[in-house]
Amino acid sequence: MPRPKNSAIQEFFAKRLRALLFDDPSGVPPWLDTIASGDGPGLYLPNDAPWVVHADFGTLVGGVRALLMQALHPGSLAGVRTHSRYKSDPLGRLSGTIRWLTITTFASHQAVADEAARINQMHSRVKGEYQSAGGETRAYRAADPDLLRWVHIAFMDSFLRSHQLFSAREIPGGADAYIRLWAKSVEPLGLYDVPLSEAELLVAIQKYQGELAVTADTQEVIRWLRHPPLPLTALPIYELLFQSALASLPAEYRALLKLRSVPLMLIQPVTRSLLKLIRIAIGPENVISDTAVARLERSGDYQ
Repeated sequence: MPRPKNSAIQEFFAKRLRALLFDDPSGVPPWLDTIASGDGPGLYLPNDAPWVVHADFGTLVGGVRALLMQALHPGSLAGVRTHSRYKSDPLGRLSGTIRWLTITTFASHQAVADEAARINQMHSRVKGEYQSAGGETRAYRAADPDLLRWVHIAFMDSFLRSHQLFSAREIPGGADAYIRLWAKSVEPLGLYDVPLSEAELLVAIQKYQGELAVTADTQEVIRWLRHPPLPLTALPIYELLFQSALASLPAEYRALLKLRSVPLMLIQPVTRSLLKLIRIAIGPENVISDTAVARLERSGDYQ
């Protein structure tokens, strides 16, 4: 089936956006060959909820929101500050997160297994100590199920809420389908005890309330998220995405962060319009999901 093509102007803007997100001046995701390689499906097909959500631009808000949520847990924050390159190479770290998300969503089973092995090996080296919300010194490892679960919940809740608030396309099967299906993504990481419905997600989030705190380290990361080293032309758009992410957080999280937000009812239509404008500007092509669909068509797993 022929796919719609971008105009020359749309491809110019699409390349600029991809270069920023993937930290590659060519505008081509370094892991695109991984998406294209192999035969058969991966964890999801194009009509599955995670595929639909992660192919949409609501993820631009969801990614910022997830980082804000993760920063509220001193354990997950310790791993980011001590073992990641968010200061020296912030766009490279963002690109690494996008890599895991896109490979897990769009690639074949073998590629997903290989990516999970890479992440597990990286997690095996991430360990240390942190101060809990109650002031205790605790040891941590990135592979600890409790920390992995919080990171998973933060991503899942953030991408789901951002899609619900700022995207037009319905989620196939609704929120429950997204949560149940996306739970498969962390099984290769050794995590199985995760929410499988929206009701379970809300209960799981509530269980972490006593673990969340804002420390000096949290404030440092929030300052970076508030003013990241992006190109000047991208800063106004990022400011709107940041404000949208902040406004979509539960009130108790905003209170912890001590950040005032624009009312959601005011910012929601503006952000919806911005994301629509970005889609028009960069054209109908989606290099990652189009590549994944071509692989599925080649192997006869999608018509």
